[in-house]
Amino acid sequence: MTVKDRLRLTREIYEAYGSGDRDVVERLIADDGFAFFSPPDAGIDREAYFERCWPNSGTIEGFEFKRLLEIGEDEVLVTYESTKTDGRRFRNTEVLTFDGDERVRKVEVYFGWDVE
Repeated sequence: MTVKDRLRLTREIYEAYGSGDRDVVERLIADDGFAFFSPPDAGIDREAYFERCWPNSGTIEGFEFKRLLEIGEDEVLVTYESTKTDGRRFRNTEVLTFDGDERVRKVEVYFGWDVE
């Protein structure tokens, strides 16, 4: 997979999350061995991710990428600002690790701050 492919897939995942298109996200994250890390969710699997985190997609209007860079051989660094459906904005940074098979196998979320 090329850098361009990983960046395209990363954009697709965030666009799908923002639009609530779960089918796209299901297709782009690994079936086995997927792990999601954030301060309240340390290493949850795919099933727990869709149970705990996916419902938040309904509160997001969209993402504005501030950084979208490939780092290392199989990771993409993403910093974004997002607008919630209530008008509040926030900023986060995430690292997506790809499995080489055009799927994300790990996500690390580092919470940012509210944006005025």
